[in-house]
Amino acid sequence: MNPLLWPVRSVANGMGLAWWARVQTQGPDAVYWFGPFLRRTTLETALVPFLADLHAESPASVEHQLVRTHRREPLTEAADLG
Repeated sequence: MNPLLWPVRSVANGMGLAWWARVQTQGPDAVYWFGPFLRRTTLETALVPFLADLHAESPASVEHQLVRTHRREPLTEAADLG
């Protein structure tokens, strides 16, 4: 990601206009938020290696959806194992 675009991404995210990928895995159960991106096409391109890394960890399933939303921390939400 181009560091010069971070201020623009931050404003877009704050307004709910940024593109994010919500990636959900089972086995382990977790939700990962990947973003923010200004354009959907840029997100789609950047998401390919991210999904490949997740698949390399051999989860039972990986599902994702692209959404235009506002996100803050945490960007990873794991199921409570306790």
